[in-house]
Amino acid sequence: MWTDVLDLNEFYASTLGQMTVRLLRARLRDVWPNVRGETVLGLGYATPFLRPFREEAARTLAFMPAPQGVTRWPREGRNLTALVDENDLPLPDRSVDRVLLVHALESTEPVRPMLREIWRVMADGGRLVTVAPTRAGLWSQIDRSPFYQGHPYSSGQLAALLRANMFAPLRQSRALFMPPTRSRVMLRMAPAVERFGQRWLGRFAGVTVMEAGKQLYAGIAERSGTPELAVVRPKLRVASSRDTARVPGAARSTEDGEAPAS
Repeated sequence: MWTDVLDLNEFYASTLGQMTVRLLRARLRDVWPNVRGETVLGLGYATPFLRPFREEAARTLAFMPAPQGVTRWPREGRNLTALVDENDLPLPDRSVDRVLLVHALESTEPVRPMLREIWRVMADGGRLVTVAPTRAGLWSQIDRSPFYQGHPYSSGQLAALLRANMFAPLRQSRALFMPPTRSRVMLRMAPAVERFGQRWLGRFAGVTVMEAGKQLYAGIAERSGTPELAVVRPKLRVASSRDTARVPGAARSTEDGEAPAS
C-alpha cells in the first residue's frame, strides 16, 4: 500500500522528519561518497535524500509512482520530478548509473516487475541502494512513521529478493535506531543514539540500507553429457503351483519349459 505524497510531505517537513533526513543522508553518503558525472535516479519518495547528490551528479531524476502521487522538486529551478508507472519507466535501456529506492520496495504490490524494470534502465556496473523498513525495528510498528505502511523486510529477506531479481548485494548498513517520537529530548539525543545503535543494537534499526550491483550474467547448471538410456529386459519366470513338488514328474516338465499337467 502506497503512502500518499501529501502525508510524506507533511512528515518530512516536521522536526522528526528533518532529523530522519539528516540521519539517513549520513548513511547514504557513506555508501555513495562520490557520484560525480553520473546519472542518479530516485524512485518512490526519494527527494529529501537526493539534494546532496544533485549538487554533484551530472543528472538527477526523481520518479514518483502514480498510486503515491507527485509533487514538484526542487522548489528552486526547473522541476525534476515525474509521475510514472513504476513497472514501465520512461527511460531507455542502461541509461542511469545509480538508483535510490525509498518508500518504494515495501509499498509496491508487484515487486518483481519493478526490480526487473530498474535492472533494465540501469547501466552495466550500476548501483542500486534500497532503503527498506526492518521487521524488528519500531519504525515499521508505529503508525506515525512513514515506514509503517507496507511490507517490512529482514536483512536476509531483502538480500534474497535482490538476488532473485538479478542484483548482487554488496554491502549493507542500518539506520534510525531512535524511536519515531516527537519528543524534543529524544530528537536532541538522536545522533548519540544512532552511534550507540550502530555499535550495539544492530537488528533493532528502523531501516536497512542495502547496496547491490547489477548482475549481468547468471549461471545455469548443465549436465556434462547425455546420460545413456538403460535397456531393461524383463525376466521370464514360469509360474508353478504350490503343490508342484507333490506331483510326480513336475520338476522334469518345468525344466523342459512345459507347464505341469493339471
